[in-house]
Amino acid sequence: MQAVVLTAFTDSANVKQQFAREHADRIVHVARLIANAFNSGNKVLLFGNGGSSTDAAHIAAEFVGRYQRDRAPLPAIALATDIAAITCIANDYGYDELFARQVRAHGRKGDIAIGISTSGNSPNVLKGITAAREGGLITVAWTGGTGGKLAGLVDHPFIVPSTLTSRIQESHITLGHVLCELIEGHLLGNAS
Repeated sequence: MQAVVLTAFTDSANVKQQFAREHADRIVHVARLIANAFNSGNKVLLFGNGGSSTDAAHIAAEFVGRYQRDRAPLPAIALATDIAAITCIANDYGYDELFARQVRAHGRKGDIAIGISTSGNSPNVLKGITAAREGGLITVAWTGGTGGKLAGLVDHPFIVPSTLTSRIQESHITLGHVLCELIEGHLLGNAS
């Protein structure tokens, strides 16, 4: 059993290191885009299903609350947290419209839409990103494997080099934390 533990941690670290090497420049670039959006009065919309929805909620909370440093709250909304909106939209329009309808309601040109899907093929995430593009939002994807259809729809794709959902999600939450750290540094200056 110890071998399983050691292998899992080693695999996770290896996937994250490869992802960081492949995407470091893009991570820095997107952090600047998000920080500039916040400075301009824009917001971030994050969405996904299952574990990806909780990753979206987690990162939105880091922005609205704080990550490491005290600061003004930053406008971020996780679109899978309002159960009344979720059930209304799913019932009246279908589950595939869940994120698209909310993006149309809350998103404005210059906002950032982050669609999260480990496969890159979740229909409601694809429709949410399509709605974001139509509304003039900057689009970002967090995905894995080949990137699925999602990677080709966005301005800034982040594709974790793994097909294992667990490894992909572990990299996604690390990506979210690194973005939070960079954005706070950009907004507040690099001093801790």
